[in-house]
Amino acid sequence: MLLALALFLVAGLAVLDDYGVANDESTQRRLGKVSLAYIGGDGGLPGNHNRFYGVAFEAPLVLAEWSLNTESERAVHLSRRLLTHLFFLVSGLFCYLLAYRLLGDRLLALTAMALLLLHPRLYAHSFINTKDIPFLALFMIALYLAHRAFKKDALWAFALLGAAVGALVNLRIMGVVLFAAVPAARALDFALAQGWAERKRVVLTTGAFALTGALAVYALLPYLWAEPVGRAAEWWTTLSRHPFAPAELFRGTIYRSSDFPADYLPVWIAITSPPFALALGITGAAAILARGGAAPVGAVRNTRLRFGLLTLGCFALPILAVILLNGNLYTGWRQMYFLWAPFALLGAFGLRWLASAVVRARFRTAVYAAAGAGLAATVAAIALIHPNQHVAFNFFVDRVAPERLRTQYLLDYWGHPTRQALEWLLKERPSSVVAVHSLDYYGEPLVRDNAAILPSAAQARVSNEPSPDAFVIRYDGEDRPDLTVHRLQVYGNTIATIERKDDMRAVYDAAMTREPFLDAVFDVHRLDGALAFVKEPCSASYITEPAFRMTVAPVDASNLPYWLRERGSESRRFPLAGHGALFDGKCVARVPLPDYPIAEIDVGWSPELLPDSDALEALRRAREAGPPAARSVYDVYFANGGLVYAQEPCDPEKTESRFFLHIVPQTRSDLPDVRLQYGFDNLDFDFWRNGALVVDACIASISLPDYPMTAIQTGQFIRGEGAIWRTNFDISPGEPSDP
Repeated sequence: MLLALALFLVAGLAVLDDYGVANDESTQRRLGKVSLAYIGGDGGLPGNHNRFYGVAFEAPLVLAEWSLNTESERAVHLSRRLLTHLFFLVSGLFCYLLAYRLLGDRLLALTAMALLLLHPRLYAHSFINTKDIPFLALFMIALYLAHRAFKKDALWAFALLGAAVGALVNLRIMGVVLFAAVPAARALDFALAQGWAERKRVVLTTGAFALTGALAVYALLPYLWAEPVGRAAEWWTTLSRHPFAPAELFRGTIYRSSDFPADYLPVWIAITSPPFALALGITGAAAILARGGAAPVGAVRNTRLRFGLLTLGCFALPILAVILLNGNLYTGWRQMYFLWAPFALLGAFGLRWLASAVVRARFRTAVYAAAGAGLAATVAAIALIHPNQHVAFNFFVDRVAPERLRTQYLLDYWGHPTRQALEWLLKERPSSVVAVHSLDYYGEPLVRDNAAILPSAAQARVSNEPSPDAFVIRYDGEDRPDLTVHRLQVYGNTIATIERKDDMRAVYDAAMTREPFLDAVFDVHRLDGALAFVKEPCSASYITEPAFRMTVAPVDASNLPYWLRERGSESRRFPLAGHGALFDGKCVARVPLPDYPIAEIDVGWSPELLPDSDALEALRRAREAGPPAARSVYDVYFANGGLVYAQEPCDPEKTESRFFLHIVPQTRSDLPDVRLQYGFDNLDFDFWRNGALVVDACIASISLPDYPMTAIQTGQFIRGEGAIWRTNFDISPGEPSDP
């Protein structure tokens, strides 16, 4: 067992630096930091649904990060994935120990451990998924502690189990599976107990389990601390019916996650798991059911069989609950990866039954040899598509026909190939600028994070400025062969493409020969087959964040796709990062037009950017109202119910940061309900939404709430790094009337 774990560890260290950074990692990391700051009395929790997630795993990761005392993002990311993978391997150890306790056979225990650790998708996620893999690992550990608690029947053992299950619920709401299963099993013990002394012991141990479990949930979820009862109800309601409901491709059809067919979860498990492991697990489940059905009373009294039934319930009941309650799942079955922990144990039960079903020793050897061959095939499958095991499929689906999987199922959903795309560009385009931006919802932070995890020599060659010869990493699957320079593929299916930009200097030169038909935030010029959007002067904010909106009405509605003909127009959205460039202080973008005759075009930008004229007018009015209320990196004016920020001359790079406001009202009751406990309001906004670069000045403005205020703190911050400047000033004299 130790040798096997050592081999897994060596393999993990060898591939540790091969994976990219997933788009959820920065969110999870920020959750850990914000929660620790809240625990330390500095700041509040996020206002979105992330506040409902506990920090049983994220907080230790952040503490480990702080202990490194390094400014290297690469070191931080590598340390996070190392600790996540180590926790995954620890779960393999507990899987071995539990299987050995249940079956009394080291070979079967090793098989269970290998089944758990060698699932292709789980293996890739064990490096970059700090949500679902820690939950799976702790679920496995909790199963071990449950077996030990029932075996020892001691108060301390059930208290320890309760703490583990409480931490499990803290990570994901599905931990209630064990919170319900353990008392149910103890109820059977109570019914079978002989005499009051035994029943009293059952009641006390079950109470210890419930109490320590509830305390662990409370202690590890800071959001509950201020108002445990009310917020616990809100926490349960939100996470048991998660508000996020994206659209997703499943068997060739687009569904909302709340409308998936009933077989969504079983199908995903079936087509992404090793077939031999599925066969062993199903065999084990059938054997346990057969033995339990043949002698129900004996099954309840038989410790091994009863725990086998508990294991089967931990696998099957969540699936049934999701199907019957129409649970909100998405992005494959990653929220349910924990099911593989009990299923690996069922696989060991299945192998034991198959081996015992044959009489002759050589046939028994053949059974074990077949299991070994299945494990070897899984190792080969993991190696074959490394480092993209997160999109592994088995032969139950068509993996041979090119692009077949891409038209049937969701493939990459976290932007994992970003690092591979950057590495390809750095190798194959050594003289070109590598643009740190992408198309699709993954956006800038994902590409920046993946650039930061590259070795330092490679990081130096990645530019933050989307210049004319830059490249775009694309995830949405749209085929643009005229611009595509490389495809990242798995099983012949594209999971990302690398595209070159149009020649923006040529676009700009062509636009300057024609009068704009729209003069606003961007001047819009009509070119042959396209629109050119030009803004000068301009900062990088305008080219990386917003998106153009274009609605086109054709001369003949029959030219539209059939689902748009009744509407009579076609609307499109184009991220500036994918269609624009910044050079010589100019922002230029080219948006292609449809090839059918056009009757009318309506264009805009999202979000609504502040036109230069509005920015200058806001600054003029602010100056007329008096001198700045505060001077710092920006002069901050308080006038006309809002704040105006001005920096002359300005550093465009600092416009990339976000402005923040902390507002203290005269009366606490004026605050939104979510802010009442803090006594002040928090607002933040972006330069690209509320600002403009005008001549040599950066100007931004924001409206303030309409309640009376006593003081404001404002400044700018960079996500994950904190404030780059801040300043305080009084709005009116006196103290708050309701402190």
